[in-house]
Amino acid sequence: MVQDGRNEVTTGSVDQEAVASVDALAVPGERERAVTERARMLAELSEEERKSAYERFALLRPCLEDGVSQAEVARKEQISLKNIQRWIRQYRKEGLVGLARRRRSDRGKRRGIPTECVQLIEGLALQRPRRSAVAIHRQVEAIAKSQGWPSLSYGRVYAIIASLDPELVVLAHEGSRVYQEKYDVLFLHEVSRPNERWQADHCWLNIWLVNEKGQPARPYLTVILDEYSRAVMGYRLSFEVPSAYQTGLALRQAIWRKDEARWPACGIPDAFYTDHGSDFTSKKLEQVAAHLSITLIFSRPGRPRGRGKIERFFRSVREMVLPGLPGYIPRVKRSYRSARKRQRQKTAMVGKADRQASLTLAEFDVLFRKWVLNTYHHRRPRRMSGQPMELWQQGRWLPRQPKSQAELDLLLLRGGKVRQVHQEGIFFHGYRYMDTALAGYVGIGVLIYYDPLDLTRVSVYVKEAVSEEERYLCLARCQELGDEPVSIKDLVAARNAQRKQLHARLDERKHAVKQASAGGPTQTGVPASDEPSQGRSASVSRLKPPAFMTHISAEFLPEEEVSA
Repeated sequence: MVQDGRNEVTTGSVDQEAVASVDALAVPGERERAVTERARMLAELSEEERKSAYERFALLRPCLEDGVSQAEVARKEQISLKNIQRWIRQYRKEGLVGLARRRRSDRGKRRGIPTECVQLIEGLALQRPRRSAVAIHRQVEAIAKSQGWPSLSYGRVYAIIASLDPELVVLAHEGSRVYQEKYDVLFLHEVSRPNERWQADHCWLNIWLVNEKGQPARPYLTVILDEYSRAVMGYRLSFEVPSAYQTGLALRQAIWRKDEARWPACGIPDAFYTDHGSDFTSKKLEQVAAHLSITLIFSRPGRPRGRGKIERFFRSVREMVLPGLPGYIPRVKRSYRSARKRQRQKTAMVGKADRQASLTLAEFDVLFRKWVLNTYHHRRPRRMSGQPMELWQQGRWLPRQPKSQAELDLLLLRGGKVRQVHQEGIFFHGYRYMDTALAGYVGIGVLIYYDPLDLTRVSVYVKEAVSEEERYLCLARCQELGDEPVSIKDLVAARNAQRKQLHARLDERKHAVKQASAGGPTQTGVPASDEPSQGRSASVSRLKPPAFMTHISAEFLPEEEVSA
């Protein structure tokens, strides 16, 4: 319906344009090409542009489909008639793409500012060390005067600095390594079942413990974690720097069945994911992996990506286990890596007066194991469907195990110690180990493999005469040590204490001999008088010891004094 003559003329012109466009599309193949081109242009529109095009089409639909006049639609929607007419022309010419909001040709460009000036401001903002916007504005003002550029306000300079790409700012100010950690795209391998892949790593704990020498020291924690359930498969606490042997002991505990019923996690993993530490890339671990059919996977050097699960476990240890224990070292956070590095060095080299250590490694081991079995395995982490131990046990599956514990000990335990079998058994570190299988090997040398944390038993192997291969013989036990595990460090500490007692007793006897030779009192702890008697020097060589002390004097006094 035509409202006025102006609208009638406009409508007629629009119809003529529409007929012309339809006649142009009547050429064979033109219609298909036009439809394809419009579909491509529509796909290239952004979400915002596509949304605005649909909104305008909804306003024009009464005119296009229901015959409502353009003037009526303009009055109802409170939009100028010229805009309605222009949108209809664009729709009939280009389709839905013609209704999209057009971008400015100079969008993203700084109008009224030379390109060289903008690049100068951005270059100054990306320099190290980071400059303030005030300093950059002052420097740009001075350069603009010399170059004849228009004067810039502080607000425009600040806007240019604020519009910089955050990725570019991080790369310029913090380096490529921080940029990779923040913005690199990660491919995370998702496991589908327990024991599909394990992670292993070490952590230097922030706590002072009493070592075997009675001095404060910080322990190392080696943990093996199952990626699917995040259950702790095995761990190792030691004052020694992590090595292939320490990792092997943790792996042995992780693979074999535990003595505690609360800790059923065990088995051989399909893959072992670690960093490029020397202990993980050692020949020994390669031999173990080849024998047990384990695939070794290493993260990229210097980029510990994908091992966040075990790093999160170490964070839980620092936040839930260590605080509140005697000897805890609080972590000091710094904004710069160099400051954190200096703080770590300062903490490591702090004086002994500041090292308040009261727990031993064995006592801390008891606390840590209690936390793992009672707390960690029964708490539900975020983004997990259950508790670690529940996830590991679900499905009623059977873990892959080695043929025997002897095979596992041969691979992972410290061995190669040759001992001869006596009638009483095998003597190792002053203790006697016995088993009935040794009866036929008296007088023959055998190889023993042992765990330095458990000397109650040793694995005994014999070499075949022909093939020279090591054959498992038995597991010899020490009755003197009992069933309680005794480590080499505990044994050495006990021997050192006994040796100190013997030295103290020996010093007492020497002091008694010296007093008896000097003619003074023989009571222990009473010093002899050093004053001369009757003006003569109290020389030891002039005094004759008693008859029952003659053999002791001959042992401890100098030869010239004894001969005198």
